[in-house]
Amino acid sequence: MLNSQLSHLPALEPGSVWLVGAGPGDPGLLTLLAAKGLSQADVIVHDALVNEECLALARPEAVVEYAGKRGGKPSAKQRDISLRLVELARAGKRVLRLKGGDPFVFGRGGEEALMLVEHNIPFRIVPGITAGIGGLAYAGIPVTHRDINHAVTFLTGHDSSGIVPDRIDWDSIGRGSPVIVMYMAMKHIAEISANLIAAGRPPTEPVAFVCNAATGRQQVLETTLGEASEAIAASGFEPPAVVVVGEVVRLRASLDWLGALAGRRLQPDPFRQAGKVLI
Repeated sequence: MLNSQLSHLPALEPGSVWLVGAGPGDPGLLTLLAAKGLSQADVIVHDALVNEECLALARPEAVVEYAGKRGGKPSAKQRDISLRLVELARAGKRVLRLKGGDPFVFGRGGEEALMLVEHNIPFRIVPGITAGIGGLAYAGIPVTHRDINHAVTFLTGHDSSGIVPDRIDWDSIGRGSPVIVMYMAMKHIAEISANLIAAGRPPTEPVAFVCNAATGRQQVLETTLGEASEAIAASGFEPPAVVVVGEVVRLRASLDWLGALAGRRLQPDPFRQAGKVLI
């Protein structure tokens, strides 16, 4: 039945590139188009955040190339990765560029697509479930909940030089966004926490770190904004991680569905129970 459904989807053609989001980790979160691309690609160029279980779905004849970038480690340059996609497509290969999460959410997919446009390479964008939504859902933390927040901000914790971006308006975000989801922020959490507290966020505000989200290695640390730096240092957690700041973190006690499968007793809605509906 699945193969029949896939047959009606667009085909990955020779000489073209698909920029595909692999989701946060669990191969079950791949889209049907991503699965079809994996089954047809001649070459798969993947980043460091793609789960090996997703790569296992590639056809046996496919060549798998690693093009990951990890902070503090030797990494491929972005321009070289983009030009490699051009080179492979010009050689008539069916190229799948597989990226963790969604290629257009802090995934530099836009840069790679623009390089393909510059060299007249046909391409398709296949969105994926970004870790800032899907990864938090696997931790039992919703990014929005009508009793708590009607807005959420997504931001990156470091720029291309590896430091906290100086173009982020921390005062506005701190005052205006009830929930803040941060990618690549764990290394700089002390500075980020200080910026948010200076902008008026209470040090007691809940924070959660979700490491290796939606994989068998997933770990979750719940703490507060004022204690986040010390807590993560003591935990021994390692990136990749998604960090979320806001009252929605308290809902994990009620919505940790993975924990419930392992025997955790879930609690009633903490806001309804306390009569503290915020909105």
